[in-house]
Amino acid sequence: MDFLSLTQNRQSCRAYNAEKPVEQEKLLSILEAFRLSPSACNAQPYRLTVVKGEKKHAVAKACSGMGMNKFAEDAPVLLVLSEDSYNKTAAIGSKVKGNDYRSIDIGIACATIAYAATEAGLSTCILGWFDDSKIRSLLNLDKPVRLVITLGYADDNDKLRGKKRKDMNALVSFIE
Repeated sequence: MDFLSLTQNRQSCRAYNAEKPVEQEKLLSILEAFRLSPSACNAQPYRLTVVKGEKKHAVAKACSGMGMNKFAEDAPVLLVLSEDSYNKTAAIGSKVKGNDYRSIDIGIACATIAYAATEAGLSTCILGWFDDSKIRSLLNLDKPVRLVITLGYADDNDKLRGKKRKDMNALVSFIE
């Protein structure tokens, strides 16, 4: 599948087949794509925690509340992306330029995971609604959680939806 097709076929899955586990070889392929994801100064200022089994249920619960993310319970895998330290070069660049490269790098890593999963025939949803302190406690993490990504096979009823995106002219300017 070419990259444009990946972008057309990736969507936020909100209905998982809880009975169909993610194959280890597919998970490892996604993790390898994540590992190779670009980052400022190759700092990779993040840590990924793969959560399955009983602990996954507790983390899914920490992502729910007020009607949000109920579907996380059915995803066989949760990927918890937490912040980590810069290397010295990126730390200096961040301070000099006043730009938090960690947020950018985490976003790139997250997109890499989502597209690698789509290519493998899996679905994802990127969650920003979660209880950071609860997840940190559950997983013994000492740095802030930035995103949680659900991973699994979409339920058969979770059909590809049409994309609702801004028009190209609202997003892109050409200057020559």
